Amino acid sequence: MPHYPPPPAPLPPTPLDQVDAKLARLADEGRPRWVELPTRARARLLRRCMECTLAVADEWAEVARTIKGYPAGSGGHGEEYLAGTLPVMRNLRLFAEALEASGVPRLPKTWRRGDGQWVARVFPQGALDRVLFTGVTVDIWIKPGEEPTQGALYRRKRAGEGGDGGVCAVLGAGNQSSIPPMDVLYKLVVDDEVCLLKMNPVNEQLGPILERALAPLVEGGYLEVVYGGAEVGQRVTDHPRVTSVHITGSARTHDAIIWGTGERGAKNKAEGTPRLDKPISSELGCVSPVLVVPGDWSEKQLRYHARQVASMLTYNCGFNCNGARLIVLASRWRHRARFEELVRERLAATPTRVAYYPTAQATWETFTREYPQHAALGETHDARALPWTLLEGVRAEEGEFALREEPWCGIMSLVELDAEEPGEFLDKAVPFVNERVWGTLSCNVLIHPRTERALGPRFDEAIAALRYGGVAINCWTGLNYGIVNATWGAFPGHPLDDIESGQGVVHNGLLIDHPQKSVVRAPFVVRPTPAWFTDHQNNVELGQRITRFEAAPGLLALPGVVAAALKG
Repeated sequence: MPHYPPPPAPLPPTPLDQVDAKLARLADEGRPRWVELPTRARARLLRRCMECTLAVADEWAEVARTIKGYPAGSGGHGEEYLAGTLPVMRNLRLFAEALEASGVPRLPKTWRRGDGQWVARVFPQGALDRVLFTGVTVDIWIKPGEEPTQGALYRRKRAGEGGDGGVCAVLGAGNQSSIPPMDVLYKLVVDDEVCLLKMNPVNEQLGPILERALAPLVEGGYLEVVYGGAEVGQRVTDHPRVTSVHITGSARTHDAIIWGTGERGAKNKAEGTPRLDKPISSELGCVSPVLVVPGDWSEKQLRYHARQVASMLTYNCGFNCNGARLIVLASRWRHRARFEELVRERLAATPTRVAYYPTAQATWETFTREYPQHAALGETHDARALPWTLLEGVRAEEGEFALREEPWCGIMSLVELDAEEPGEFLDKAVPFVNERVWGTLSCNVLIHPRTERALGPRFDEAIAALRYGGVAINCWTGLNYGIVNATWGAFPGHPLDDIESGQGVVHNGLLIDHPQKSVVRAPFVVRPTPAWFTDHQNNVELGQRITRFEAAPGLLALPGVVAAALKG
């Protein structure tokens, strides 16, 4: 029987007078110093942060897995490297390299689509990327009418028009430990704002470790960290020294910050009079769909993608804003029933995990009451765990509960569209997810290469029509998040009174100025077992080795990473 650790003790909230003092230091001392700090000096700070992050990486993963109740050495433990320390290290390195290139790192390739829209390939950047992620590409599609330019802030600085910067209140996410530091890095490097990070109570015990990982930024006066609940959060967002707010969380929390709560909040929203009149950027989740394009798949291919779809849900116990929530299938695809059967089998074979989010039980009860026909799957070893759950009877109709509400736990739905052929399916699936499914953060598309070739330009047109900030073809949008070269955020255009997945982006390691969406593509079947599969057998060692590799990429470190991956 595995040992499931109890959660660590909560941290005391930061006294409000200390919150005020931290913001005063940031505004009066850190902000002007950061604005004047030369680009190369910023890069050196980030390089020092890489050293500090490497020094605390094992402790970081250990504390994170304890917060979540994952046994030592388990797959969940490994995920705290792969989705925690690793993307932060990549983010630090990519931004350092971008700054060393004066804000204009080399783009592997750019081109224009037939309709004139620019696309910038941002990954792979070289031979090491191609070895570690064989066949994977990342393209950023530029907003129509814009050019694939980079580093707007640093062009303005060179022209003497950099501005005065600002102070951003970053409200940290509670699900993935990499989100708070990466949000901070983006605001510092791209938006020229020093940051006060408020840790989420769910994972606040990581705050002191993050302060050590980013110690050069803390010591320089460019980052402060505070702790606490709603009272501290409101003090931070409403403080006159704060010039902008960034939140990773829920649309409900976003609306409470902007409009207020209760009747007053509803009135403010209806009248278009926000209680908080500051710029706000946000990433707020999604009912993330998986479009399974019908085709002639072998049994091995069906099994592979059933494993992948199950992993899209079970990674991090289902607490991912890009977790698979809706599997969209063609009702007359001859492999549909077999694929559904294999997804169920894979979920049933996946051990359940501690549902560490405080709202998980209530969310699970709400959705299972709404859909009494549901399958509860997976072997449970801890009373704090919830079963992986497939909702049945979900209709592809306007207003359907499972299409409009994000289930923040280990729940996903199956929905069928009346189609048999690939083109017919895409013609129905794209408008369905665009118009009836809540959120625009992330969408996954699985398609056999023969089917894609047969569709020709029709498939590219379908990808172009998807209104999602992150699209993954034959892989999970976890790669959009974790590779960091991509942008991460909602599709542009959500107004504050209908925010859905949010406004703005983060990550964007090559400093693209006008991103519309990022499209990640992988081979139809990846070998060895991809790191994002939750049945990977060696992801603790792989996470440790690849984090160290990102701190100092080179040929000498590559064999160890490859050997760890092959054990998966």
